[in-house]
Amino acid sequence: MATIKDVANLAGLSRSTVSRVMNKYPYVSEEKKRLVEEAMKSLNYYPNSSAQTLRSQKTDTIAVFIPMLTNPFFSHLLEGIDTVATEKGIRLLVCQTKYEAAIEKEFFNLLKSKQVDGIILTSLENDWASVREFAEHGPIVMCNEYDASSGMPNVCLDQVYGGYIGTRHLIEKGHRKIAFCQGRFKSLVSKARESGYKLALEEFGLAAKEEYAFRIAADYQDGKEVLKQMRALSDPPTAIFTGSDQVAAGLVYEARNLGLKVPEEIAVIGFDDQPIAEVTYPQLTTIRQPAREIGRRAMLLMLSKILSEENQLEDLEPLMLELIERSST
Repeated sequence: MATIKDVANLAGLSRSTVSRVMNKYPYVSEEKKRLVEEAMKSLNYYPNSSAQTLRSQKTDTIAVFIPMLTNPFFSHLLEGIDTVATEKGIRLLVCQTKYEAAIEKEFFNLLKSKQVDGIILTSLENDWASVREFAEHGPIVMCNEYDASSGMPNVCLDQVYGGYIGTRHLIEKGHRKIAFCQGRFKSLVSKARESGYKLALEEFGLAAKEEYAFRIAADYQDGKEVLKQMRALSDPPTAIFTGSDQVAAGLVYEARNLGLKVPEEIAVIGFDDQPIAEVTYPQLTTIRQPAREIGRRAMLLMLSKILSEENQLEDLEPLMLELIERSST
C-alpha cells in the first residue's frame, strides 16, 4: 500500500508540501498540485479519511502572547510574525498579557481547547514548570524570551552578550560608576542582560553595587523617574545601561530638564535601536536588535512545527546584537 512518503518521492516534493496539497492549504502552486495529483493517481493512493478529519480540525490560527502592545519593540516583533503569517494564510490572535502570570495562564487554555494551533511567546510570566502541560496540546515557540529548562524551540539572541558589550562600552569611555536598569516585571531576558553587565564590571575589576540597580523601568515615564532616583543618591552613577530605548529616552529628557549634560555628566545607553533612538537629543547609543527578523523567524519555526516540515532556519545566518554608538555616551 502506497504511503504519503511514496507520493512525495514520486512527485519530487516534501511530505509537508504533499500534505498541504491534500488538505487544500492556500499558497501552493498549481504546478505542485499537478505533480501531487499525478503521483497519487499513479500510485493509486487515497488519503486516510480519519486522518483528514483530524487535520481539518486545525484552526489556521496562531496565538501570539505580547506583554505590552504599546512597547514598539513588541510591535516590531509582531510585524515580523505577521509578515510570514499573511504569506501562509495563517491568522494571528494577539493576546496582551500585561506581564500578569494569571492572564497569561488563562490564554494558554486557547491551545488546550484547540482554539489555536500553536502559541508564540514573546515573554514568559509563569514558571515553565507550571505551564509545561500545555505543550502537550500543540507547539509552543519562544520568541525573544527563552527558558533553557523548557526545551521549547526558540528564536532569541545572546542577551548576556548584549549586557556585556553595552557595559564594556561605558567602561571604555572612562566610566566607573555605572548603573543598570530593567523593568519591574519578571524577565529571563533582563536577568541575562544583568549577568552581562556584571560580567563586564568584573572583567575590569569593578563591583556591582545594589544601589545602582534600578528594577522599575519599562517605558519613557519610568526612565524619567529612574534619573531622579539616581540623582538622589549620595554618590550618583555617571553612566547607565538600560534595557530599552524608551527608558533611555526618558532618562535623556529628564537629564536635560534638570540641566545635566548628556553624555558629559550622565552617559546613557539604550537597547533595541528603535526609531526613537535617532530622534532623541542627543541621539541614543544603543544595542541593535533585529526585532522584525526575530519575529519572522519565530513564525517560520512555528510553521515547521505545525506542518511537520524540516526546520527552515538551519541554513540562515545567525542573528547578532550590535552596538550602535551615537551621541549619548
